[in-house]
Amino acid sequence: MTAQPDHPARTGFAPPMRTLAELRDALGSWGFPGDLQAFEEELSAADLDNLTRVREITQAYRHRVLLRYDAQGMAALARSTEDVAAELRRKLTDR
Repeated sequence: MTAQPDHPARTGFAPPMRTLAELRDALGSWGFPGDLQAFEEELSAADLDNLTRVREITQAYRHRVLLRYDAQGMAALARSTEDVAAELRRKLTDR
């Protein structure tokens, strides 16, 4: 799983995702390619009596839909590995 954003989507738009059915619809329409299938696989593999694990899975995929509508989040995903590595090196040498 990728890291989840620690801020809400900035567009003001968020599809309804309060139920598993709504989350499935949102992943199918607005998620990243493959998200719906990966969600179904993770949910099928989870012990549904372990509500903490089910909540973790649903929250992670909900955040992925919100990330699609966050311009800063998408810009961060588009950065190259070299760009991120160079920024980290600069920050570490500035200490």
